[in-house]
Amino acid sequence: MTPERIYDSLATGSMQKYVEGLSDIQKRRVAEFMSGRPVGSAKVGDAKNMPNQCRNNAALPNPANGAAWNGWGVDIANTRFQQAQAAGLTAAQVPRLKLKWAFGYPAGESANGQPTVAGGRVFAGGDNGFVYSLDAATGCVYWSFENGSIVRNALTIGPITGQGSARYAAYFGDGQANVFALDAQNGRLLWKTKVDPHFVARITAGVKLYNGKLFVPVSSSEEFSSGHRDYPCCTSRGSVVALDANTGKQIWKTWVVPDEPKPYKTQSNGVILYKPAGGAVWNSPTIDPVRNAGYFGTGDATTAPSPRTTDGVMAVNINTGELLWSYQAHENDVFMGGCTLPTRGDACPSPNGPDLDIGNSPILKTLPNGKRVLITGTKTGEVFGLDPDNNGALVFRVSATGVPATGARGAGSIVWGGAVDDRHVYYGVSGIGLTALRPASGERVWVFTPPAPAGGRGGLLGAAPTAIPGVVFEGASNGMLYAVSAADGKQLWEFNTAQEFETVNKVPAHGGAITSTGAVIAGGMGFVGSGYAISNGASGGNVLLAFGID
Repeated sequence: MTPERIYDSLATGSMQKYVEGLSDIQKRRVAEFMSGRPVGSAKVGDAKNMPNQCRNNAALPNPANGAAWNGWGVDIANTRFQQAQAAGLTAAQVPRLKLKWAFGYPAGESANGQPTVAGGRVFAGGDNGFVYSLDAATGCVYWSFENGSIVRNALTIGPITGQGSARYAAYFGDGQANVFALDAQNGRLLWKTKVDPHFVARITAGVKLYNGKLFVPVSSSEEFSSGHRDYPCCTSRGSVVALDANTGKQIWKTWVVPDEPKPYKTQSNGVILYKPAGGAVWNSPTIDPVRNAGYFGTGDATTAPSPRTTDGVMAVNINTGELLWSYQAHENDVFMGGCTLPTRGDACPSPNGPDLDIGNSPILKTLPNGKRVLITGTKTGEVFGLDPDNNGALVFRVSATGVPATGARGAGSIVWGGAVDDRHVYYGVSGIGLTALRPASGERVWVFTPPAPAGGRGGLLGAAPTAIPGVVFEGASNGMLYAVSAADGKQLWEFNTAQEFETVNKVPAHGGAITSTGAVIAGGMGFVGSGYAISNGASGGNVLLAFGID
């Protein structure tokens, strides 16, 4: 349902009596939260109303050829490492990077969809209910598609058959748990599948395309529903769903919490409570062709007791969805985000938290000795490596903060992901800095700490880093984008994205926090969305920036 219809229902319609205590602004915010996009964004977001439309729409080349950053992690192993030829950018050239163009998301408040680069185009979505196809060199717009909800993930471009003239599809999920396949040439809808009927289910991470299957991570916003005593908590469970990439039909679905929720208590107000629940999947799955397996991180439980599949890594058979093994990084973690409110219900756990989801994609890396390791970070600032060839046996578990881990969340969290090259694995450790470790052992090699806030910059480094040969890019909570040497962490370049920009589509736009998705590099250019208004205290923004050398 659109935010306009929800707002009308709250302001003058059938839901008016239930929100008598809310102001008009609060009703708008509720409508925007439920729909996943701002009120009034539908008309202004359409590319047909933009002055920078591309003059022609030449046939899209095969996205498998040429320079590309396709999807979240650039490859099925989620390495976030761009090879030299595809990067088209060297360490020596990085200090010469300049802003080439800026694109504003109309009526947007949070530019949190990571751009995808393929076939000379940029595909990206934001929180205004639209996804866009732009020319990578100039920023002119080829098309837009109104999906109607927030897109917090990276699109994936790949071949599709049986859909008329369409040769390549743009795949993505949205804030209402819908998965879309669009004709990448013109934005025409090819199919749409709702992968979870629960009203709080959503897709916050990129889908993964492999051998004709689309692997979809499903998360949830139910943790925040616990603040309302009238809500019959908790019934939402995280999952990964496999779809036929050509048709959108479901092949299998694997729940993180395997048992279906059932009633266990009736509150004094008559509201029935349910369990088990939780285990949201906030990250893009990693594919292992050697083991015919898919790996993904899992969230905390929302009801006690917490299953052993929560707060960890799950491995499933990519043909059947069968669980192969799981590793739990943190046990007994039951968390509900709304339990600090005075209106909270009896579903609130005690203790509440500590909220230690594994929100980042596992990185699959082959070491120089031929052994393989699956690497993941945690909100406690730890990094652990698992052996994918030995049922997920623990290889190492270390603190990336420089001090022993306490098992609690605090300064030093790893949330959004890492990158790996032949020498190091890199993580933005919030409150510490960009940290390089050895992928075989987790030994810390160097830390890049941004300039102190007293200097007018600073900022927490928590976004997913991006690596090319010799360079690592990392965003900061204050909008700074840094490039540092992969060898020793010395700064090579910086750019302040937290400012207003003149945009190619003439939309007023400004940057903000770079807190979740990272920069992407392809064809000698870099692209990043600036503005993340979802985290508490983070500054929003609605701009997509493109950089190139002189």
